[in-house]
Amino acid sequence: MKLSTDEILKKFSNDISHPQEVKRLSLMLFEELGKKVCEMPQEQKVILESAALLHDIGYFEEAKSHNKHSQTMILEYGLDGFSVEETKIIACIARYHRGSLPNKEKHDLYGSFEKKERKIIKKLGGILRFADGLDSAHRALIKKISIDYDKKNEIIEIQLTPETKYVKPDITAAIRKRDLLEIGFKVQSVVKFVG
Repeated sequence: MKLSTDEILKKFSNDISHPQEVKRLSLMLFEELGKKVCEMPQEQKVILESAALLHDIGYFEEAKSHNKHSQTMILEYGLDGFSVEETKIIACIARYHRGSLPNKEKHDLYGSFEKKERKIIKKLGGILRFADGLDSAHRALIKKISIDYDKKNEIIEIQLTPETKYVKPDITAAIRKRDLLEIGFKVQSVVKFVG
C-alpha cells in the first residue's frame, strides 16, 4: 500500500520543522520564478511540495548520501496521490537537493527521463536545492523572498527579507547550492538581503 507524502514524512523524520520550512521557501521561489522568469504549471508546484517535504528522509538510513537514500525510499514506498512517473520525478528532485548535479550518463533514474521531464527536474531540483541551503541552520530565518529579473542579461536578483532585522542569516550554503537553479532556469543569479 502506498503512503502519502505526510505519512512518509512522519514515519521517517523525527523533526518535521526543517522540511516544512524548506517547503515554504521552495513555494515562495516557485511563485516568484513563475511570475518573473517562466510560468510553471500548478501540477509542478504539488510535485515540488512533496519533494521538499521528503528531501531529508534518507537520514533515516544514514547521513552520508542521505539524498540518494531519500530517492530510493520514495521509489520503494511509492506516493499515494501521484502516478508512478510523478513519483519518480519527485524522487529525482529530492536526490538533487545536495551532492552532484543531474547527469543523464551517470545517473540511471535521471537518464531514463525524456528531455521535457529532465528540464522539470532541473528547475524544481534547483529550487529545492537553493531553498534547502537557505535553511541550512534549520532556524527559519528568512521571512520573504522576491525576485527581480533582468531578461536581457538573463540575471535574477534574489532578494531575501530576514525574519528579524537584528539577525542576518548565513546564506553561504544557499550561494554554494544555487548552481542547479541557474542551470534549470538558464540564468545567473545575485543573492542579497533587503529590509
